Amino acid sequence: MSLSEKVVIVTGASSGIGAAIAQVLAREGARLALVGRNVANLEATRRTLQQQVKGVRAEIVAADVTKDAALIGGLIDLDIEEFDSVLNTNLRGVVLLTKAVLPHLLETKGAVVNVSSCAGLRPFAGALSYGVSKAALDQFTRIVALEMAPQGVRVNSVNPGFVVTNIHERIGIVDEEYKAMLQRAIASHPLGRVGDVFEVAEAVAFLASSKASFTTGALFPIDGGKHNLTPR
Repeated sequence: MSLSEKVVIVTGASSGIGAAIAQVLAREGARLALVGRNVANLEATRRTLQQQVKGVRAEIVAADVTKDAALIGGLIDLDIEEFDSVLNTNLRGVVLLTKAVLPHLLETKGAVVNVSSCAGLRPFAGALSYGVSKAALDQFTRIVALEMAPQGVRVNSVNPGFVVTNIHERIGIVDEEYKAMLQRAIASHPLGRVGDVFEVAEAVAFLASSKASFTTGALFPIDGGKHNLTPR
């Protein structure tokens, strides 16, 4: 599944899923642009890559300041500014970046792998802004996949379920509240556990590689079967 000498932009590479994606892609030989808000954490990611992969090439790109997207909140208590912020982060940012790199994608017949969520595939009460943003991202993925297919550019997404990262801590879900959330997540995934960042990263590497050369417009659940559940 070599990505040798392929140039890859990894957004959110300062932590969590993004940092794991950077590690897997570096192992496969990719040349990386590590994008994120926290330069110190991006430097830490690059040091990890340098320790793991001899001769790795990874450049740091500091992103404009934004805040973490809200994961919870429904219509009754909706803050429209927060809603706009979530849409800007999870959808508008992806649209603008994809448009900006499109000339290079067309020239190289490259691939896009968006990181969406199982919340884009299934509705979850109390996650309005996040769910709407990820559902819109999924539709963006499918539409652009159709538009770009004649030019040989593939566009797919991964849709993780609950994956252990530090995002919950950053938005203030800690201690007993986090433990309770984790237990609910374990119970709500048919495989009986939550996900690991490297399980997502390996799927991203596959979709970005020539191994997935006949795959485009796919929404790839990595959620322990959660997307298959029906309400009871």
